[in-house]
Amino acid sequence: MTITKVSSGSQQKFFRPRRWFEKIMALIILANYTLVIFDLSYIPLRDSLIQERIRWSIKIGKFEKEITLVNIPSSFSKLITQYDIIKGIEPYRDTDQYLQRVDDFNEALSTSLSQKVFSENNNNNNQSQEDIKTILADLRQRSKEMIEENPFQNANKTGTLERIKNKMRKHVFETEESSAKDAFDKFWSEENLFQQNDFRDELNFFDEEIKPLIATNYFRPVGETGDPFDNFGLIDFPFFLLFLTEFLARSWYISRRHTGVSWFDAMLWRWYDIFLLIPLFRFLRIIPLTIRLDQANLVDIKAIKKQASQGFVAGIAQDITEVVIIQVVNQIQGTIKDGTVRNILIQQNSNPYIDINDVNETSELVKLMANLVINKVIPEIRPEAEEFLRYNVDKALTQTPAYQGLENVPGVKVMQHQLTERLVSQLYQGVSVGLQGLLIEDPEFDRLLEKLVEKFSQSLGSELQAEHSIDQIESLLNDLLEEIKINYVQNLSQENIENILEQTRALRQETPVTPYQ
Repeated sequence: MTITKVSSGSQQKFFRPRRWFEKIMALIILANYTLVIFDLSYIPLRDSLIQERIRWSIKIGKFEKEITLVNIPSSFSKLITQYDIIKGIEPYRDTDQYLQRVDDFNEALSTSLSQKVFSENNNNNNQSQEDIKTILADLRQRSKEMIEENPFQNANKTGTLERIKNKMRKHVFETEESSAKDAFDKFWSEENLFQQNDFRDELNFFDEEIKPLIATNYFRPVGETGDPFDNFGLIDFPFFLLFLTEFLARSWYISRRHTGVSWFDAMLWRWYDIFLLIPLFRFLRIIPLTIRLDQANLVDIKAIKKQASQGFVAGIAQDITEVVIIQVVNQIQGTIKDGTVRNILIQQNSNPYIDINDVNETSELVKLMANLVINKVIPEIRPEAEEFLRYNVDKALTQTPAYQGLENVPGVKVMQHQLTERLVSQLYQGVSVGLQGLLIEDPEFDRLLEKLVEKFSQSLGSELQAEHSIDQIESLLNDLLEEIKINYVQNLSQENIENILEQTRALRQETPVTPYQ
């Protein structure tokens, strides 16, 4: 049998088309989601596009200030607002005719000025004045109808009408408390435009402050479902066909590749792609978009996931820690109150101890640890132990009055050193031998030891009960636990949590990422 070995370079070439396919699909989903976000934000941003500027309004009590943040180029605004066709937006007839009459007034006024209609020697003076008077009267009437009928209501822009009224009242009467109808009547009067004020200033005010607001009004038909007319589905439908085809093909491929995985199971495997096929809640396509971008290695969401998880932990860790620890402390307090600790101390538990293997585990553990210490540990530490004992014996001898009197006698120091060495060696050897003797199997020794421990426990329990000390012990334990809750658990600070998270981040190691299908 011949075995063919595939090199890593060949594998990379084999998987390279798949990687490019993943990247292309991720970019297509990104383009689709960009269109979705633009469609969802178009109506809220349309006012700024029509007014060709982004403003920030500040109003505190009677103080009101508008700040222009960004001026939008007129060509860009006209290009983007062509999207009105997709949203089914049409000019509102009444407000559009109102602005048309304003343009008629500007044209008539310009014609009159060019022909010097206000000159006494001009024969067309009376006719031109009559045209201007007619247009002004029509504007006053249309202003009244606009205030009464509120054509902005269908577009949910009643607030825009209120802004128009406030601006006009403040401009004409320098207060917002007067009548908006009177303000428009006075503004579109010959006296205001040609006698009291310069008509150029008045018309500039209207063009800059009032006209852009009126121009934002629109008419949008309502479909049979009761929802506003919207043609975005025509743009989204080609993407839908592509996503559906890719979803079905990939699910089929997964079901064929993995044993025991049905086509439906494979669809559930790719659950996040289902959001690409749902026409409602299109903003949720951010879920498959993020996953696909990560799969294609176009973005790295591991850092985002880490920060999100740590932020979540930081938000709830303090509460969880307090709840868990307080619950444990309360459980211990409950154990003290129901007499469990009392029964343990005085050995009066009515339930007999159940032995499942006829072996005293505590005794065996003690023997095991004693064997380990005596046979393994003690021989290893003998030099250090003898040095420690030698130091303490020398220190004890030098402090005795008898030795201090003989210290200057020749040969005493040598004898003292030899005596210390012999004493330390014999002492350590004796202790070692004595401890090893404890390891010798001696049934009588075990029986006497168990009898001693049992008698000690009974005597301790009897004395505690006789002296009524158990009540005091329970009270002290309960108070100690309550103080722990108050001083340590409930005072757990957010700073401590952040320190713990910082240590966690320092210790966290990179984990391999599970490949997506």
